[in-house]
Formats: sequence, C-alpha cells, structure tokens
Amino acid sequence: MAAPLVSDELWAIIESLLPVIPPRPKGGRPRLSDQSALTGILFVLLTGIPWEMLPREMGCGSGVTCWRRLRDWQTAGVRDKLHRALLTRLHQADRLDWSRACMDNVSIAAKRGGETTGPSPTDRGRPGTKRHIVTDRQGIPLTVLLSGANVHYSRMLEPLLDALPPIQGKAGRPRRRPEKLHADKGYDYRRCRLACSRRGIRHRIARKGIESSSHLGKHRWVVERTFAWISRFRRLTVRYERSADIHLAFPTIACSLICFRALKTWF
Repeated sequence: MAAPLVSDELWAIIESLLPVIPPRPKGGRPRLSDQSALTGILFVLLTGIPWEMLPREMGCGSGVTCWRRLRDWQTAGVRDKLHRALLTRLHQADRLDWSRACMDNVSIAAKRGGETTGPSPTDRGRPGTKRHIVTDRQGIPLTVLLSGANVHYSRMLEPLLDALPPIQGKAGRPRRRPEKLHADKGYDYRRCRLACSRRGIRHRIARKGIESSSHLGKHRWVVERTFAWISRFRRLTVRYERSADIHLAFPTIACSLICFRALKTWF
C-alpha cells in the first residue's frame, strides 16, 4: 500500500500554520478539510497533472477547490512559514551547514506567460522564467525566487541574499548569512562580490577567462543535485500558472518537502 502524501508528522507541522476559518452557518455543502486539500495540492505538484484532472476518488474534492485553497494559503503566507519552520527544525538538529552556500538558477518554459516571465534567449524568444535558489553546504534549499528568463541571473544575487530567512532554534541571534558563497562565472561581476562583502559573506566566484567553472564543481555540485530533487516534482518542469505567487508556491512547497525528508533521513 502506498504511503500517504501527507503523513501525520508532516500534517502536525503544517496544521499549526494554516489560517483559522470560522465555521460556516448550518446548511450547504460541508467545507473540504485542509488535510484533504493539501493532499490534492501535493498530488498535482508530484504528478504534474492539470487541476481539472485531479481524481475525485482520492477524496480531495475538485481541482478548483484545491487551487483556491492553495491561493488562500499563499495569501496568508503559509508557504514561507512552512519553509522557515522546517529550516528551524533542521537548524535545531544541526542539519544545516552554514559554512558554505551555493547559488544557481535554471530556466523553464512558461507556456501561458504571466508575471515574472520574459523572452527566453535559449528557447527562441518564447516566454520563460528562471528559478533561482540558494542552498547550504549539503544542498538544503534555503530560499527560492523567480525572475523573467531574459533577466541576467547575476542581477538576482542581492535579492537572493536578502531573501535568506533568519533561522532561529539555537541560543543567540537568528542565523541568516552563510560564511562563504560559491557561484559560477555568470556571477563574475564586481557588484556581485561587493554585495557579498557588504553582508559579511566571503565569495568564491569563478572568473571568466581565467579559471574553469569545473574547478568549483567539488563544492557547487550540491546545488545541481538540489535542482535534480526539485525536478522530481513534475509540475515544476514547465510553468503553467500566470500568477507568479501561485507558481512560486509550488517550488517553495517542494523545497519544504526536501527539508522535511532531510529531517527524517538523507537522500
């Protein structure tokens, strides 16, 4: 028998983060439970099927209901709260390694266009979006952001560093900055190095025409592995959502699930 998509341990973490909905007046159709809606959302994320094809036999209601629940949770900030809660648990368990961070990006097609998309220089100018992530030394995703496919990814270095959440869980001030950042030649600009220095982060960025990017592969391979983990969630191979918030919810949930699995056992 297949394991449930939403385990009791995962649900115990998520349930406390969901907004409280006042009870409806008597009469009418009962509200779909949050746990059932979350199961439907994860099924779409994992399989990549369209919302309207969500099997009713799963007891998750309709795809429209699950989409609306995802939209409401996104508005309430549940996405970021969940990711931060799991990062906090990893920090408490000494499973986050702040000694070195890695940054990279990947471009995907945006079939319907929408916010934070642009003509992709690698796909004949078709609409596309870039997904940018920062991981710790072991490949645990710390943050994820979107940009248009025509935005040079070096422009996202500062927003990514500023988006790193403050992680509590131990005595002292919350941890937010890695000690060192590794990146490839695409970030080989003086402004990128200055951005790291201003934040007290040592940088190791490959230099164009001087050294090979493969020299840094012994450290940066972890971020490539993280992208491979994310690609297992089939909904993330192509962007179908026009709304940037709804689309960003999916990779952030995927990163949260990666963090949750790291709490249980390493990949």
